[in-house]
Parts: sequence; structure tokens; C-alpha cells
Amino acid sequence: QAAARGGRASLRACGVHNVCRLLTRRAHGFYARDAGVAHRKNLGLLRKIMCQESTKFKNVWTTHSASPIAYERGRIYMDNYQCCITSIAQQPRLIYQKSKCAKTEKIEDALLLECPLGEMLPRPSDYKASLIVLTVQNWLLRLSADSGEVLEKVYLAGSCCKFFRYLSWDTPQEVMIVKSAQNKLPAAARQAGIQQTVLFYLAVFQVLPLSFIGMLEINKKIFGNSVTDVAVSNGILIVMYSMGLVRLYNFKAILEQFMEQPFDLGQEFNWNGQVGIVGKYPFGLPCNIKITDTPPLLFEASSLENAFQIGGYPWHYIITPNKKKHKGVFHICSLKDNALAKNGIQDMKCCSLEPDWIYFHPDMSGRIIHVGPNLIKVLKLKEVKNHADQMEIAEDFTIVANRENCVNNSVTVTASGRVVKKRFTLLDDDPEQETFKIVDYEDELDLLSTVAVTQIGADGRAHLDFHCNEHGILLKSIPLKESWDVTYSHEVYFDKDLVLHIEQKPNRRFSCYVYQMVCDTARDDD
Repeated sequence: QAAARGGRASLRACGVHNVCRLLTRRAHGFYARDAGVAHRKNLGLLRKIMCQESTKFKNVWTTHSASPIAYERGRIYMDNYQCCITSIAQQPRLIYQKSKCAKTEKIEDALLLECPLGEMLPRPSDYKASLIVLTVQNWLLRLSADSGEVLEKVYLAGSCCKFFRYLSWDTPQEVMIVKSAQNKLPAAARQAGIQQTVLFYLAVFQVLPLSFIGMLEINKKIFGNSVTDVAVSNGILIVMYSMGLVRLYNFKAILEQFMEQPFDLGQEFNWNGQVGIVGKYPFGLPCNIKITDTPPLLFEASSLENAFQIGGYPWHYIITPNKKKHKGVFHICSLKDNALAKNGIQDMKCCSLEPDWIYFHPDMSGRIIHVGPNLIKVLKLKEVKNHADQMEIAEDFTIVANRENCVNNSVTVTASGRVVKKRFTLLDDDPEQETFKIVDYEDELDLLSTVAVTQIGADGRAHLDFHCNEHGILLKSIPLKESWDVTYSHEVYFDKDLVLHIEQKPNRRFSCYVYQMVCDTARDDD
């Protein structure tokens, strides 16, 4: 009772009188004496410091490479993941450098694996970050993120010729999917009339500790002849077809219904006449999930280029009508009854080389971000007044590119009075006009980041802007020092006090630019 009275007194001291607000604050840990509360306060302080006018971002490190450069949680990977550099230090420094690997050991894909909170794990190494990598020879390796040491290795492919190439999360940091390349018969085999019915293989793993759940085939006989790709996300098997059709199936139900026999890594097995050890060379993994009948269909939709997204609250999905003339037109519909939301057709009517794009906001607010060349719309779902069962799309806020100095008159008058008419108009994403290229969300600081580029001649200039995620207000603008060529491929990562720009130039030339936050710039012109 004394503790309860003390708790109520502390709540009154905080000025919280609304029950709903109290419960929300309690769920967020405002009244718990734990590390999470301190961490949130520290991130709030970091956001305030970062957005101060006196705070600058300084280019502290630049490197160039002939191989791709990847970034994961404060680590820069080069030379096909053989070289790891930390970007957290005041200046990036080497963590480890492994000897150059042979072509047969080339890494095809990688995922960063982080320790789950509040779980007992079998090995001390499981509590540290590690990297799951997939090699060209069908080996799945778990590497220490601090040393590159191989902690675990699993051989995937058995007697069947399976070329595994892709890693993805079904449930982030819990269930992992390893997908093969699409099986295609050689031309000679096709001419001989040999039929290939298996299109893809999917191997499913639980991570930390790494354990094998099962392997299954995606077969033409079950899913149809026109399947072009498959994916697994949040317990849903997504099957895509050449005509733009997208079908969704319950992946967990498939695993349970069609599992013939469970196997553990390292277990001896006798399977279809084969004797070996699960996950060891040369036997690999058994295909122990056999789909013998078409699973129950959860949902299907037809969309241009198979573009399909689910999100929002209540659940909605976004598609583009399956005709080329509708490219750039997005329909937002209810997942419950396929009803188009009020104002659910979003069309920026852009005249541009690169199309606009749309997606559900990653902050789990249920909002939608629609990005065009010179305009970013953040949209929200809300109930239609006096119609609680109907939803409408409303504008939450917009971010507009700075084109105040842009003059695009179709008719001009010379000094002599002669009228000159232009025979063309500028595109909405003309390089000489400020154009949005990247939009991202920093979840720990709750900031929306945008990269806008203007190119005049051969010299392009970009700046990274931070906006309030709730209202879209511009809080900070960071000019990037390096030239930005709009014809190159670019990635920009904003990770707390770090900005990292990776650029891919022609002929597989890669560059990496690292910016660090500096607060005291009085003595430094940069």
C-alpha cells in the first residue's frame, strides 16, 4: 500500500491525470528504473544536440573499392565481407582483415544477427552480434561480427542441384529464409523435352540458436506454370506470377500440414535412400516438407509489376492497376473487403524519368509515405465522418523541394522584343531542379530523413535533411561535400550521429563517405 501511495504521488508529481496517457507512459517504461528509460532519455538528448544550429556533420573518412561496400549497424564491410571497419569510433578504424578468399568461397548474401533480449542461449558467443553469410558453394556460415571467425557452418545443398543465393527474414531476428535461384534447365535439356517442375527451394531456419525447421519446393504442379518469384514475410508465403497476380498463403500452416519428418542439425538420417548427417557435406539438408496439394488461399490481387504492400490500421493494401497506362497510380484498399478507401486513388501525375513511389511508414503508425520528384506526402487513414466502417485517406503533412529559384517559362522575350517559345518543357525530375532521391526513417531518433539533389552540368550537389516525423518540420540540413551524379547508384544511411554515403560508379567502382557529428566547430571551418 505504501508503494502504491508512493507511485500515485510520483504520478501526480509528473502531472499525469489522464488514465489512457498514464497507461501509455507505463507501457513505455516511464516509471521503471531500468536501462530502457535512460536509453530513451539519452536518445532524446542526442536528437536535441544533433538538431542544434551549431552542430555540424564533418566528412571524417573516405575510401574507394573495386568491390561492393556494405553497411550494417556501425560496421562497414568491404572485399566481399573479408574486411570489417567500425564507423562508431571518432574516425573509422579496422576491426578485422581476413585473407582474400577464393572464388568458390565468395559470399552471395548476408544478414546481421543480433542477440534477443531476455533469452537464455546455449553458447557465450550467441550473446554477441554475428553475421549470417551465404557462400556461392551453398554453405551457410555464422561469423563473429568482431573477428570474422566462423562460429557455425551448415551445408545446404544435397543430391539435388540447388543454388542458394538469397537470405531474408520471415520474422526479423527469429526466423530466416534461404532461397535458391530459380531452377532453369539447360537449352539442350529443354530441346530434349525434359520438364522442370521445381522452380525454387526454400530452407527455413530458427536463429539463436541456429536450428533447421525444414526445406520445401515451390512446384509448378502446385502453384501453376506462370510463377516468377516467391518470398516469405511475417508468416505469409507470397507467390508472384508473370501476369501481375500476387497470391498469399499461410506459411506456418504449410509447414505444419506438409512436414513429413522433422530433423535437427547434426542428426544422422536415412532419407529417401540417402544416409548422412543433417547440415554436413556432402548430404546437406533433406527436403522434408512436401506440398502435395494447393494450400488454402488467404488473399490474391492483381497489380502492375507485382507491386503489393500491406499495412495501416485497420489493414489496407496498396496496388497499381495492372495496366501500363496506370503506372504511377496507386489504389489503397481495405484488406477486409477490397473496398477502395475514400480518396484512395493517389496520383501525383508526374512527368519524370523515374517514377514516384509509395509505401507504408516504417514507424508502425499506419501512415503512408508517397514520394515524388519534388513532393513528399505523408498520408494517414481515418474514419469517414458518420461512417465508422469506411476509411478515407487524409493528408498528414507534406515536404516540398526547394525550387524557388527555378524558372521554367515556356515563352520568353529577348532584349530586342522578340518572343521565343520553347518546344519542350522540363521534366519534374530534371537534374537542374532540386529532386528528392532518398527518403528514410531513423527509428531511434524518430526523424524522417530526405536526400535532395540538384545537378548543374557535371557537378551535382546533395543535402540530407532531418524532419520531425510527427509534423514534417525541417529541423536540420546537412550538405554533402562530395559531388553527386544522378546517373550513379547511391545509398545513404543515417544512424544516430553518423551519416554514411555509398556510391557505385560505372565499371564496379565503389566509394564510401563517412560523416560524424561534431558539436564544437568554432575552430574548424569544416
